[in-house]
Amino acid sequence: MTSAPLKYRRILLKVSGESLAGEKKFGLDPNTLRAIAREIKAVVDLKVEVGIVVGGGNIFRGLEASAQGIDRAVADNMGMLATVVNALALQDALEKAGVPTRVMSAITMNEVAEPYIRRRAMRHLEKGRIVVFGAGTGSPYFTTDTAAALRATEIGADAILKGTRVAGIYDRDPEKDAQAQMIPRLTYFEVLEKSLRVMDSTAITMAMEQHIPIIVFKLLEPGNMKKLVLGEVVGTIVETRGDER
Repeated sequence: MTSAPLKYRRILLKVSGESLAGEKKFGLDPNTLRAIAREIKAVVDLKVEVGIVVGGGNIFRGLEASAQGIDRAVADNMGMLATVVNALALQDALEKAGVPTRVMSAITMNEVAEPYIRRRAMRHLEKGRIVVFGAGTGSPYFTTDTAAALRATEIGADAILKGTRVAGIYDRDPEKDAQAQMIPRLTYFEVLEKSLRVMDSTAITMAMEQHIPIIVFKLLEPGNMKKLVLGEVVGTIVETRGDER
């Protein structure tokens, strides 16, 4: 019996910091970390190469701190450090699930993470290791969404998978409006024109220029990631032409 063909052989998974907090809304939830690790392991077992960019909003949000009077560059640097904390926690959960994982940081901190070097990251992926990219782009004023699009471009990812708490992209906030309708397909231009809160405009533009599809899906729905890499319709896809999947 032959295995099912893969639609995506190398992916960049974007995980928000809030996702790691679970129901607590702040900090790290061990059960949520284990659940995410299980979903990722199911994909790695299919020989999919996985890079991950993680946010830091469960610990510190640079933009909010800036609004409260902290210098924006300083606040963003603090936020980047928070992403490294999350990257280390995710590495621990993944390795306990039996998946070799490396953390690479855009800010030099050799005692806890490897420095981000593109060729080294590619080599890790080729050897079947997960690479968790911490510290965003390494520069203030750029979000981790932009970091996800940048790293996806650099590693040659077939798709960006954005794991969220909801099933996809909606016309309204589904957590506030029970009548919200999910949109199965969108173009990059539609996302930009409608100001949909998928990823920031810089990230969307970069993905559009590189023709990297963005798939927004419910991260903790068991089996969702596996279905996606096998080509099943899950969540919302953002691509050049919304009528293609």
